[in-house]
Amino acid sequence: MIEVEQFRKKEHDIDPVFINRWSPRSFSKKEVPEEVLMRIFEAARFAPSANNLQPWRFIIAQKKEDLERFHSFILEGNLIWCEKAPVIAVLISDKESGAHVFDAGTAWGYLALQATKEGLISHAMGGIDKEKARKVLNIPNNFDVQIAIAIGYQGDKVALPENLRAREYPSSRRPLKETIFEGEYR
Repeated sequence: MIEVEQFRKKEHDIDPVFINRWSPRSFSKKEVPEEVLMRIFEAARFAPSANNLQPWRFIIAQKKEDLERFHSFILEGNLIWCEKAPVIAVLISDKESGAHVFDAGTAWGYLALQATKEGLISHAMGGIDKEKARKVLNIPNNFDVQIAIAIGYQGDKVALPENLRAREYPSSRRPLKETIFEGEYR
């Protein structure tokens, strides 16, 4: 397993879950117990949302036939690594809420942090055919398809194609001084 501290240096004392959360691509085929899976979605359920509208919904696949349907709309560059993930979720959000994209992103963040706490990995993918996902999953038009999320236990990076093995480490973050500005943008 990767030693995250080797790649990520914190500037202030924060909970380790924030440092340890990253997006590996190598998944083990080990099944995720239902109780553990529901805890990560329970965390997402408690994400804040504008006017408490909670516009996000998750459509999940765990069964072989459902996973194969989900694989049909995941682009090749992602499918090559995520096809081993035992769970894939598609995050959608109700467009009738003005902050639906922001709120759905917050729900994804809560899910990702709880997954880390549970010893799971999660990897969000924008590389999906959203219109095909809409058709395959029967998603109503008032919902936007946001992302797909691979969820499971981390596998060995040697299972990845060579070009992805080299990228299988936590990414760094820009310094805080480049992220916040006081008074005005500089």
